[in-house]
Amino acid sequence: MKRIITICATLFMVATVATAQDDAAPAGGSWSTSTTPALKVSEQLFNNWSKSGNSTFDITSSLFGNYKYTHAKYVWDNVVDLAYGYAWQDLDPEGVLFETRRKSNDKIDLTSALSWNAYKGWGASFTANLKTQFGRGYEYDGVGPEAEETKQLVSDFFAPAYLTTALSFEYKKPDWSVALSFLTGKTTFVCNDWFIINGYNYGVIQNDKDDPKRPFDPEKEETYKNIKNAYFALGSYVRAQYLKKDLVPNLDLYARIELFYDYQKPKNMGWKSIDAATDWSYVEGDGGAKTKYTGVESMDKAGFERLKGMNWIQRRAFETDLDMEVKLDYRFSNHIAANFALNLKYDTDFAGMGRGGHWQLYQLAGVSLFFNWKTPKQ
Repeated sequence: MKRIITICATLFMVATVATAQDDAAPAGGSWSTSTTPALKVSEQLFNNWSKSGNSTFDITSSLFGNYKYTHAKYVWDNVVDLAYGYAWQDLDPEGVLFETRRKSNDKIDLTSALSWNAYKGWGASFTANLKTQFGRGYEYDGVGPEAEETKQLVSDFFAPAYLTTALSFEYKKPDWSVALSFLTGKTTFVCNDWFIINGYNYGVIQNDKDDPKRPFDPEKEETYKNIKNAYFALGSYVRAQYLKKDLVPNLDLYARIELFYDYQKPKNMGWKSIDAATDWSYVEGDGGAKTKYTGVESMDKAGFERLKGMNWIQRRAFETDLDMEVKLDYRFSNHIAANFALNLKYDTDFAGMGRGGHWQLYQLAGVSLFFNWKTPKQ
C-alpha cells in the first residue's frame, strides 16, 4: 500500500508541474502559470522588557504555484502550496539564547481541478486534493534539552495524509469558485503502524481481527498483523476558493474554506452509547467494551453533558470537518513582501493536544524574500 500511495502522490505532482510547459498544451487553449518560492524570516528580541515576552527567530521556506489551462469548454486549475520552517525560541531565561527549537510550519497541499462550463458560470468539476506534511511532528513538555528528551512523536509524512476526490456542481468566476458535492471520497492514510499502536489513528478505524465489532486492542500483539493504514469515507463536500492578485495595489489575497461531512460518521460516533453513558469519561464501544470516546478526555463534565444534549442539527454540525485558510502578501518591491497567514481547522478525528480539543489554529506574520516566474509575461 505504501508503494501505491507514493506512486500516486508522485504522479499527482508530476502532472501538476507539467502544466507549466507551454509547448505541451493542446491547440485551442492557453496556459497561465505563476510560481513563487519564498524565504520568510521573522525575529523578536526581548531583554529586561517590562511588558515581558520570549525572544524568537523564525525561518520558513515556501512555494506557492498556480498553473491554469483555459479552454473554451473547460478549465484545468492546479495549485501547489508547500511550506517548511523552524523557530528558535528563548524559553529558558537562565540558559543560552534561542535554546529551544520547534517546527513552525510543515505543509504539503496539492489541488487539481477540472471544470466544465455549462451555463453562465455554472458547471461541473472533478477535484482531487492531497494534504500531508514533510517531516515529523512532536508534542513537547518543558523547554531546552529536557523537552527534547521527553518529546512525544504525534505525526509524520503520510501519517496522517488526506486524499479528497469530489465530483461537484460548481459556480466559477475568474478569481473565485464555489463547489458543492454530494458524492465525495475522502481517504485518510496513516502509513506508519507505530501511530496506530500508540493511539494516533486520526480516524483510521481499527477492529480486532477475530471480532470485527470489537475495537482494536493495542495490548494484543497478534492484532498488529491486522492494522489498517487507510480509511475511506463517503460524504458531502463544500469548497470555496478566492485568489486575487492586486486586490489593492501590491496586495495579493488567497482564501479558501472546505467543509466535509462523513455519511458514516454517526455510526462511528456512537451517539446512542453517548446518550446512555453515566460516566462522562467513557462510553460503550460497539463490541460492549468500555472505550474512551475520541475527544471526551479533553472535555470537562459540563462539556460532555452539552454533547449529550445536542439536537439532530447540532450533532451533524459537530461531525462536520472544517478547514479554512487566509493568506495576505503585500509586495514592497519585486522581491520583498510582508506576509500574513491564518489556518483554522476543526477535525472530529483529532482529539487534540492540551486543551485544544478538535480545534487547530496556525498563524504566521513576517517578511519574506521571494521570486516569481509567470507565463505569459506581464
